[in-house]
Amino acid sequence: MKKFLSILMLLLSTSVAAEPKPGAEFDAVAQQISTDVPAKIEVMEVFWYGCIHCYQMEAPLNAWVKKLPADVYFKRMPALPRADWAPMAKAYFAMETLGVQEKLHTQLFDAIHKQKVLNPTDEKATIDWITKAGGLDKIKVEQAFKSFTINTNLNRAAQIFRASGATGVPSLIIDGKFITSSSSSGGNAEALKVADYIIENVRKQKASQTTQAPAAKK
Repeated sequence: MKKFLSILMLLLSTSVAAEPKPGAEFDAVAQQISTDVPAKIEVMEVFWYGCIHCYQMEAPLNAWVKKLPADVYFKRMPALPRADWAPMAKAYFAMETLGVQEKLHTQLFDAIHKQKVLNPTDEKATIDWITKAGGLDKIKVEQAFKSFTINTNLNRAAQIFRASGATGVPSLIIDGKFITSSSSSGGNAEALKVADYIIENVRKQKASQTTQAPAAKK
């Protein structure tokens, strides 16, 4: 693994001046993060519903995701670097459990940043909002917020944030090995361009490894 990272970082650092540079627009994660679909290149957005920059990232990110090639897999992960971000992390996982995450994802962002009717650190108000917006039974929503699965997912979210070495949101983790962000790359559109650059180089490195792999003995 260390050899793979060293080779890939070298490959990424030997680009022309106009291209992204490791240690500037992107970097290696603090600790490698396992991906859901190893056969594909995973892009994970680490975000917080209470972050205005994450809200502003939604439109360009969604448009970008729609154009991703078949060998790239996209997922979201709520950031959990501190306790007062937990209500929104719980909201994400609870909506996922209740089957309304896709329906309410953008609406929750809007409620916080556009309508300004929801405090992202208020868990009780968030439960009430999900209940009403999703047309759900409040008891079921409350149970989803308190479930064992939620606690497991919260622990995972916190672990991923630490392992990524992220210093803020939104951040993009590519293939569990590299991280870029709007702040490090100079903006949301720039972060997506850096992600494209890393994806292409990871793809080349994986293809090279496949080509160089010795044939299986018969």
